[in-house]
Amino acid sequence: MPTTPFHSLDDYISLPRVEALALSPDGSRAVLTVAVLKKDATGYERSLWEVPATGGGTPRRLTRSAKGESGAAFTPDGDVLFVSARPDGDADESAAQLWLLPAAGGEARPVTALAGGVESVTAVADAAATVVVQAALLPGADSLEAEGALRARRKEKKVAAILHEAYPVRYWDHDLGPAEPHQLAIDLGALDDSIAAVVAEEAAEEEAAAAVDAAGAASTDPKPYPAALPRPRDLTPRPGRSADVQGAALTPDGRTLIVAMQRPEARGARSVIVAIDVETGAHTTLFDEEGVHYEAPVLSHDGAMLAYVRQVKATPAGPTDIEVWVAGVDGSGPRRLAPTWDRWATSLAFAADDAALIATADHDGRGPVFRLPLDGGPAEKLTDDDYTYSHVQVDRAGGVLVALRSSWTVPPHPVRIARDGSVTPLATPAATPAAPGTITEVETVAADGARVRGWLLLPEGASAAEPAPLLLWIHGGPLNSWNAWSWRWAPLLAVAQGYAVLLPDPALSTGYGLEFIARGWNAWGGAPYTDLMAITDAVVARDDIDADRTAAMGGSFGGYMANWVAGHTDRFDAIVTHASLWALDQFAGTTDLSVYWQEIFSPEAMIENSPHRFAADIRTPLLVVHGDKDYRVPIGEGLRLWSDLAEHHADDAGRMPHRFLYFPDENHWVLSPQHAIVWYQTVFAFLAQHVRGGEWQRPELLG
Repeated sequence: MPTTPFHSLDDYISLPRVEALALSPDGSRAVLTVAVLKKDATGYERSLWEVPATGGGTPRRLTRSAKGESGAAFTPDGDVLFVSARPDGDADESAAQLWLLPAAGGEARPVTALAGGVESVTAVADAAATVVVQAALLPGADSLEAEGALRARRKEKKVAAILHEAYPVRYWDHDLGPAEPHQLAIDLGALDDSIAAVVAEEAAEEEAAAAVDAAGAASTDPKPYPAALPRPRDLTPRPGRSADVQGAALTPDGRTLIVAMQRPEARGARSVIVAIDVETGAHTTLFDEEGVHYEAPVLSHDGAMLAYVRQVKATPAGPTDIEVWVAGVDGSGPRRLAPTWDRWATSLAFAADDAALIATADHDGRGPVFRLPLDGGPAEKLTDDDYTYSHVQVDRAGGVLVALRSSWTVPPHPVRIARDGSVTPLATPAATPAAPGTITEVETVAADGARVRGWLLLPEGASAAEPAPLLLWIHGGPLNSWNAWSWRWAPLLAVAQGYAVLLPDPALSTGYGLEFIARGWNAWGGAPYTDLMAITDAVVARDDIDADRTAAMGGSFGGYMANWVAGHTDRFDAIVTHASLWALDQFAGTTDLSVYWQEIFSPEAMIENSPHRFAADIRTPLLVVHGDKDYRVPIGEGLRLWSDLAEHHADDAGRMPHRFLYFPDENHWVLSPQHAIVWYQTVFAFLAQHVRGGEWQRPELLG
């Protein structure tokens, strides 16, 4: 039997993972963020690696620390900026700060010393020493020094309470507040790395410490911000949640930040595009329209043009397009590009000559790179393979592109895309692992005439003589597509276990046009369900698939559909439902973004399409999986599902064929390596029992 890293869960979690890419200003170097398993196998460490962006060469590791590094970006001089919680000096622990690794060599040094740390790099100027970072600051402090002291007092008194004055209060897996997101501008030219600056700073620290001792002040009193570091300038004072941005760009001279900010609206918000003067902090709104989101601003290399996406808010009546627009940098002369292009841009960048936009978008089960001419011409597909591209970077000197690409059989890896669309893989420290089985495209025609397609992964040896059991694996979203690698959802692990895995894109999936999405809008239990059944019918008709051994599984929206499937058919031998929506009326008010669900569902449809109404009709064994830190689909959904199963299906002794795998400290995904192993062990044991007729084998670490 062939052996790959997917035949062993321990080997699988040990695979190194390329997570991000940044390109140097001269186009010669790419920096990769790479995650590797910690020695104790309980988490991942991230470091930065440099590879030649022109092809060939050998990867070179740039950083190494126990805390890891991420968020890499280049300065105009080729220095590498990154975010890391590595300690500075003798500190044992520190919040994540912005660091700079000189292109000329030498040690990385911190650029910030914020008490709450830096969350991410927002934007870097192309021709100036200006960078903007996002950082969370407490609203009760009026300076960086006071903010640090206030944090220290909260820590000393063990106060974790948060007073909310607006909605929302949670997001995905974390509580919001009490700190608020700010955009802080930093002048890298003011970073003083001289010996004199170090001596002066040490003297200032000694003087401050002496003053504290003389006055008998507390250790939580304000301490001066380090004099050798550039003092961050707050571009968004008193922001609330408005500075939690949806994209940003700096003009080449670093004088203006163009940013998509949040404009509060009762329980929700709309995104607007604002120009912020970096020197004065003055805000000028460029695009703001009631009922419309403006997001993802990018600037041309000459700083004269602004591109962005515009989307009218959806209603229960139907979805709306994500439109690509371009205007002057001051917002003048806005016009829509490629109005007949029925794909949704997932990223934008100006081409090297500023004559077109380079975009990525879901498309027919792939994620190609497109060119959108500014002269009004039609969209052009630059890549034509079975991959999905991300982190696309433009080489301003040569006009080529550097990106990450992946598919369901190949994890993300760096590539170079020539002007003619030809693709060349670049060096990488994460070699592509051998994949078990094969992948093929499948499709069928739904009852309404719509084409429904997907990917079918087959194990080695699947044939008419030895047909493989089938797993119908339903994607989340629902505005999503099975087109790119996921380390969390890894169908190759099931293929290595001998299962065929069907990855279909039913109604509501992206990459097939607005009409295809509209087929399932406000009716999740309609066309999405019948599409899934239709393509399953087509696949089980193959002679290499065992129609008598099948299961369905999914997470998030896929979990919703798994629940809907369970209440509407008994054709499957087992169903796995992870982080799933169960009672939509309950869910709509407890999720972290409740207003959205009432925007896309009518009250009647929310009831009609709620899986909980069909609990009594379930005949298939369910494995319910939920994490308590899931704020997108709160744990109440899993608890109510489990309660309803017990109400309708438990015998007099309380026994059921169902199982509930609960993770107290996981969120919408199961991210820790050992929990991921337990997840797959439990899923495969459940499938082995009900699909293959084996004995139930309880995973050892479940006690």
